[in-house]
Amino acid sequence: MSFSPGPAGPLGGTNIQEQRDRWERKRSRTARELVHTEQRYCQQLELVTTYFVEILKAKGTLRQDIRESIFSSIKAIHSVNQSLMVHLENGYFGRGFEQICPQLHHYNTYVDNIYKASKVLGIQMKKNKAFRRFKKLQEARPEFNNQKLEDLLQLPIQRIDQYKHFLQDLTANTSPDNPEFQQLSSAVTAVCDVSQRIQNNTRRHENHLQLCRVQKLLKGRKTKVLAAGRWYIREGWLNVVPQKGKDAKPKMFFLFSDMLLQAKRCSPLQLANKDKFAGQHAYPLQDCTVDKVFGHTKSKGGLLSLTFPKAKLLLMSCNREDFNDWHQSLSSAISKLQSKETVVHQRDELCRRPLRSGDDSHNMPSSSSSNPGRKRNMVSAETSEHAQMPPSEWEGGAPKRMKQAAAPEQSAEASTSSCAIL
Repeated sequence: MSFSPGPAGPLGGTNIQEQRDRWERKRSRTARELVHTEQRYCQQLELVTTYFVEILKAKGTLRQDIRESIFSSIKAIHSVNQSLMVHLENGYFGRGFEQICPQLHHYNTYVDNIYKASKVLGIQMKKNKAFRRFKKLQEARPEFNNQKLEDLLQLPIQRIDQYKHFLQDLTANTSPDNPEFQQLSSAVTAVCDVSQRIQNNTRRHENHLQLCRVQKLLKGRKTKVLAAGRWYIREGWLNVVPQKGKDAKPKMFFLFSDMLLQAKRCSPLQLANKDKFAGQHAYPLQDCTVDKVFGHTKSKGGLLSLTFPKAKLLLMSCNREDFNDWHQSLSSAISKLQSKETVVHQRDELCRRPLRSGDDSHNMPSSSSSNPGRKRNMVSAETSEHAQMPPSEWEGGAPKRMKQAAAPEQSAEASTSSCAIL
């Protein structure tokens, strides 16, 4: 929103004043809503700390480690927000958020623990009869107004998103000349960082659930889908066209960030596995190329050609939309994986550069010049160490490089690593 002076003259001055009045009305409305919701939020946090955290600690119904797993840093968050509420009620919005920003690490701790908290709470509800009875009695209090503990534990996560919108509105309707403008702008940045952390954690959690689902769909334990840094992308049926003149066979394919898994449906005669799939091949995407054989026009479906170092696949789909989606997903996954490897290779090249200049080489001890082989070995050791270091995460919380799931992929991984060390 612009705060430019506008046209000169009496009419221009009137327009500027009207605009400022509109900003002030919007700011006042946002401020009132922020104060009202903050008061309600602190009351709800107090319900959790008073009727659950403190009483459970006094009664000993739950062990300390279980209490910490469920409630995490909610008591510290309550203390921080009580201090913030005092500033907001007195109209010091910039000062209040300026003081809360250094304390946002309590929210980071809570955000990182929320899925574990839900899991531990569910386990205690199933196995701990005393805690189940205690929770039911506390939630029946009139102060809770039919709210469940599970809902109250989600409030700090939801409040961060609310803070982001409140602060953005306050900043947009505050003049840059106002002393609070810079304080509010800094608070927007800090709160958006926590909000992004929540989104990244949500993506990782949803990805983990997808990997677990696919792992359960596969028969036996030979094919390992669960791997650190692996991301699920999509799945579906595609027809595998053989190299020789045989009929195309439908196969189920699971696409991940680092591999393409081919599977077939188990025989219906196997009652224990009739709804599962048997993994057949796991193709690493590291050195893969994908091309459209046909399907460039508005024809029905298309044929994809996937070339691997030691294999080639021809995959056909009769649905054009599905075909295009597979081509897009495969191309994107391969591009991201290969660009990540390029960054790692460039980093290794930088590590190989000499650390000393030509002038410094004349000042080296005689023992180094007398034993050049030792120096070469030291440089090679450093290079190999850097080549084996895991690369950084992909953009937007994308995965790190990981070990392959099957034997053919392990050999491909080894050849890739050997190429990285020149």
